[in-house]
Amino acid sequence: MSNKDVAAALEEIAQLMELSGENPFKIRSYVNGARLVEQLDEDIQGVVMEGRLRELPGIGEALADKIQTLVETGALPFLEELRAQFPDTIQELFQIPNLGPKRIKTLYKELGVDTLAALEEALNAGRIADLKGFGPKMQAKIQEGIEFAHAHAGQYLLIEAEKVVETLIPWLRKEPAVLHIAPAGSYRRSKEVVKDVDLVVASAKPKLVMQRFIEAPGVQRVTNHGDTKSSVVWESGIHVDLRVVSEEAYPYALLHFTGSKEHNVVLRRRAKDRDLKLNEYGLFTDEDKLAPCDDEVDIYKKLGLPYIPPELREDMGEFELEESPELLEMIDIRGVIHSHTTYSDGKDSLAEMVTGAQGRGYEYLHISDHSQSAAYAGGLREADIERQHREIDAINKKLKEFRVIKGIESDIRTDGSLDYEDDILGSFELIVASVHSQLDMTEKEATQRLITAVENPYTHILGHPTGRLLLMRRGFPIQYDKLFDACVANQVAIEINANCRRLDIDWRYIRRGRDKGVLFSIGPDAHRLDALDNMRFGIGIARKGWLEAEHVLNTWKVEDLLAWARKKKP
Repeated sequence: MSNKDVAAALEEIAQLMELSGENPFKIRSYVNGARLVEQLDEDIQGVVMEGRLRELPGIGEALADKIQTLVETGALPFLEELRAQFPDTIQELFQIPNLGPKRIKTLYKELGVDTLAALEEALNAGRIADLKGFGPKMQAKIQEGIEFAHAHAGQYLLIEAEKVVETLIPWLRKEPAVLHIAPAGSYRRSKEVVKDVDLVVASAKPKLVMQRFIEAPGVQRVTNHGDTKSSVVWESGIHVDLRVVSEEAYPYALLHFTGSKEHNVVLRRRAKDRDLKLNEYGLFTDEDKLAPCDDEVDIYKKLGLPYIPPELREDMGEFELEESPELLEMIDIRGVIHSHTTYSDGKDSLAEMVTGAQGRGYEYLHISDHSQSAAYAGGLREADIERQHREIDAINKKLKEFRVIKGIESDIRTDGSLDYEDDILGSFELIVASVHSQLDMTEKEATQRLITAVENPYTHILGHPTGRLLLMRRGFPIQYDKLFDACVANQVAIEINANCRRLDIDWRYIRRGRDKGVLFSIGPDAHRLDALDNMRFGIGIARKGWLEAEHVLNTWKVEDLLAWARKKKP
């Protein structure tokens, strides 16, 4: 079993134990164990084989025995016993935000609700209203949660699609018959969530390519196997489609299957206006003669358009472009803004995070551990801050080509004020202010809370502004224009949180903020070394929001960034 498999099993144990009314401390041990295994930098199988489980922090004898059994046998009698107490379908209820194990247990015991459909029926019939703790506000939240679950059914995070792409493309490239290969669809367009993965291949021997495709490691089930199109279900559940075309048709197929549908409709209309016909096979004249194009750039040129990057292909203004924009690229990024260490809830030490950032070619690293209100995340007390700043000073004294920036991710309290008194806030060089609690606010309340935080002279960056968790929790509603105006007036940037679970602020609002003069930062929200690589997802969202290098703080030299931040200090 992989680390992910073991972590999922431990999480399921914790959920079922809570449904059973088990001791909270036992439940917490499985939750912590799942988190530890998932974030482990090495293969859990190796740890088990070498007898090092008990060396891991928080892994006691009972938990170690269960992990060892899982790894060695692929099953666990203890988990099967817990599962036997409840229907398998009860896991569907955990999709609903704000519906924790205690409430799920009540619904199951009192009303026999054990599926999403049963929950919806009980809600519509008014039977939930009779239960203690299920008043009108909770019923409204459940209704919203059901609608959210329906809207996001069958969707996957971008990182899940990336795992498929990064496995399949190298695998298929080993087949000599593959001439060109690229991902397409919503993944290529950097959508925040995807329903499937599309791959396009150019080859003169499609049968060889298709055979290798269905034999790829990770394929769970083959649902279609043809000469030009095959479909499989990946081990994560995501559907993958492969289309093989001739080398001549490849640019047109890549363009077509990248989409979006709305973008393609406009392209076909433009082709028709020029007495041409565009489809996945080519660009043709009225006589069905192919108008040859070497690549997508050529196709757009023949349609009287500049090249439109995949991220912009949503029919949301891209056809008004007079020239191809120079969107943000990874090479433009100089430094990392927003990272955590073992001072709060990070997995790696400050020194390790610095080494990791240096190794990735960055010029600076902004340390922003949680503030004191986030006690659940080991938020920093005043003594912790002083100790961390001394360590940062010592590191900066040694390093000549790299700078560690003293920062904090300060909680935004319900009234919009920041954590800590002004004298402590003044000791930081760059402050990210974020909401982590009391997320159930009206649009007016949430907007005012954020604007109050933005107006604080110590706020430099507004972190993950809506607090959303993709496929899990909607962000709170805000009045974007009012927030953007406040950010411009107070010289506060807005974070594009690059954690795949967040990708917040939503790309649909970024361009509007840019046009108003808002600056943005890309924050990997890194809680461990490998999460520094979240930057790639943030860059994709920034590109999708039409951002160029000049709009993003991370592209600035560290001296310019700190000078900008100092201007804010009262």
